[in-house]
Amino acid sequence: MTHPPTPELSHTATDDTRHRQHVAITTEGAVPGRPRVVACPDCDLLNRLPEKHEATLLCVRCGAVLYQHHPNSIDRSLALTVASLVLFLLSNSFPFLAMKSGGFIQETTLLTGIHELWKQELQGLAILVLLTCVLVPLAQMTGLLYILVPLKLGRRPAWHAARIFRLVQEVAPWGMMEVFMMGILVALVKLGHMATIVPGISVFSFGALIFVMAAAFSSLDPPLLWDHLDLRR
Repeated sequence: MTHPPTPELSHTATDDTRHRQHVAITTEGAVPGRPRVVACPDCDLLNRLPEKHEATLLCVRCGAVLYQHHPNSIDRSLALTVASLVLFLLSNSFPFLAMKSGGFIQETTLLTGIHELWKQELQGLAILVLLTCVLVPLAQMTGLLYILVPLKLGRRPAWHAARIFRLVQEVAPWGMMEVFMMGILVALVKLGHMATIVPGISVFSFGALIFVMAAAFSSLDPPLLWDHLDLRR
């Protein structure tokens, strides 16, 4: 069920207001007296939100989504992030693929594959795979754990937690594990007539990691997190 916000403000927002709209929305645990105003991401109309809301809020002018309620956001995101970290460790600890040809068996892991790309003088591709499939996902998971664990324990936000959360959001487009997974599937099809390809544990854990990480980020409630990370409360 959707409920439009109260259209008490009708002028357009400035670029600075639009950039910080996620800070302006407040949910449960909000600071009394703080204006509950958010700029529409599509038309820049400033909308004043109701005091309490557990539904999807739409812009009164263009109908764009202003806010979506995520129940138990911190608990669910933390659990999924921990699961993602376990799957990530599995993906980098066990063989990705095993190739059998003429009695010869060769196994490879994600990190050894990156090393082989480097040895074949494909340094740019090796760095790209390392960045998008290892470093960025690891940075996202550790960053979320650093932010969510103190909030789950009822403590004050960790040191520079707001900056780390902003960094996690900024590096998200560089996480391209699904593209790497598609490349693996293409390789399985093309090499199938040359040798017997046996998928390892890491292939399945890596595939599960893609979906679990997506679920962790979709369970996040950024306005609620920004409100908890505001040390002025």
